Amino acid sequence: MIVVGLVAIIVPPLAGIAATIFIAWLLLICGGMHLVYGWHSRGAGGVLWEILIGILYIAAGIYILVNPVAGLASLTLGLAFYLFAEAILEFILGTQMRGIKGAGWLWVDGGVNLILAIMIWRTWPASSVWLIGTLVGIGILFTAFTRLMISMAAHRVASDTVKTV
Repeated sequence: MIVVGLVAIIVPPLAGIAATIFIAWLLLICGGMHLVYGWHSRGAGGVLWEILIGILYIAAGIYILVNPVAGLASLTLGLAFYLFAEAILEFILGTQMRGIKGAGWLWVDGGVNLILAIMIWRTWPASSVWLIGTLVGIGILFTAFTRLMISMAAHRVASDTVKTV
């Protein structure tokens, strides 16, 4: 996993496209599930809406599979909108909790998210080439190091247990 994380950071377009294709397949699977659910649900209105939602998911998944670079750009823009919305909500929550110890961290979190959202927005679509892949790589790398540290700690515990027996 460490090697995969490093490769994703070194070649972020590859990791970004891989993540985009993965999301496209998830959309296709979810679309199929909506169609199945819609087919088996009882009210006529529910059937129609579930089938329409399923078709929408499938259409989005196919579009992203056919145009993964455009899908990557859309994911990057979606991330900017998500971070912006999260920043606003963190500021609101920070305001509501201003009397509670540690609530200032909500403002810090909101500020960081707002800065990231603005940075992505200002550099979009150029940031699409590297942003998602780099974030995926960092996530994989941290997961790998976490698993490595847990494994090493477990090995030490096992070794200490064997020594005491």
